[in-house]
Amino acid sequence: MTVTAIVGAQWGDEGKGRIIDYLAQQADMVIRFQGGDNAGHTVVNEHGTFRLHLVPSGIFNPHTRCIIGTGVVLNPARLLEEMAEVTGAGVSVDNLWISERAQVVMPYHMLLDGLEEGARGNAQIGTTKRGIGPAYADKAARLGIRAGDLLRPGWLRARLELALAQKNRTLADFGQAALRLDVLLEQAVGWGKALGPRIIDTLPAVQEAVRGGRHILLEGQLGVMRDLDWGTYPYVTSSNPIAGGASAGAGLPPAAITEVIGVVKAYCTAVGAGPFPVELHDENGARLREVGQEYGATTGRPRRCGWFDGVAIGYATWLNGFTGLAVTKLDVLDGFPELRVCTGYQHGSEILTCVPDTAVYEQVTPVYETWPGWQTSTENVRRWEDLPAAAQAYLRRIEELAGAPLRYVSVGPSREQLILMS
Repeated sequence: MTVTAIVGAQWGDEGKGRIIDYLAQQADMVIRFQGGDNAGHTVVNEHGTFRLHLVPSGIFNPHTRCIIGTGVVLNPARLLEEMAEVTGAGVSVDNLWISERAQVVMPYHMLLDGLEEGARGNAQIGTTKRGIGPAYADKAARLGIRAGDLLRPGWLRARLELALAQKNRTLADFGQAALRLDVLLEQAVGWGKALGPRIIDTLPAVQEAVRGGRHILLEGQLGVMRDLDWGTYPYVTSSNPIAGGASAGAGLPPAAITEVIGVVKAYCTAVGAGPFPVELHDENGARLREVGQEYGATTGRPRRCGWFDGVAIGYATWLNGFTGLAVTKLDVLDGFPELRVCTGYQHGSEILTCVPDTAVYEQVTPVYETWPGWQTSTENVRRWEDLPAAAQAYLRRIEELAGAPLRYVSVGPSREQLILMS
């Protein structure tokens, strides 16, 4: 049995989708364990290019059961659109299932997300305004609507009445008109009819797979630096993308997880506000953005780009217990004559070698070491020994800073552009 958690080791957008798409060719089950449609996983394979926000990245293997887990906040309208996009490319979604315990993103969550972000003024977090934070807040406040509620109109009405009593008061504070119960109820019941056969108690299937020694992938969203507890709070998501969140979000015991693969870019990117010490505001940053096509899969926003952060990767390895690394987008660095790697943070007279709390993190400057580039294409390389010596040395330095072994090196977006380490 192998249960492998695939986790973002940076600020998100590391390329988890392409790694899961590859590994899912041999997987029996893929479980998306947290997050919502506020971040996308880009997958490029023989079916085309897809930006998946809710559908698990294992959907392209017809023999893989794909589960949207209990830890997810689900926008049913967006899911239906995404399912249509996938089926339109000739890919079946017959093996797609939704946990009845997953929370539902309601229209008032998206409305309030935008209003609350606007009210923050210069202190905005950089939310995508997809309603993710408000949906998780309602989950914690026991005001949430769950996927299974969509199948029970009487229960759903009572839950919506309770939620709307509070939401309409908040909307009134923003000068907004009250939302109508009957309109929301009709919309939610419609989602239940469209998705009903897929909304199930997923736990028996997960138990059967684990006990049967099946190969299971746990798919996370975003990365450790956006984790609610361990990220750059308050510039974080509202769930736990780290491996510790996979157990609760997927519905299996922690001891069942046998591998944790940290997905990390060969450089760093971030979307949204908050401290990002290695960010480049020069021609190198612009070049990374354009060569790497670093624009958000959800919003299209330009990503903030910077050199590799060796402090952050060590922090991520400790919090997740990485048993292996998947380094993506090595090919983006092919044309750079010189590369830099952050090995510490200068804070006053101190050199910090661990990620500090946000108030301190905003004040640090990176300490760099310089590495030679290789200035030759790697996109057609499929074996470690065929990589340029400078690329091998750079990757070994990432491995050393992480304290976890290299398992995969990606040299392009397509499924086959992957180097497997022995």
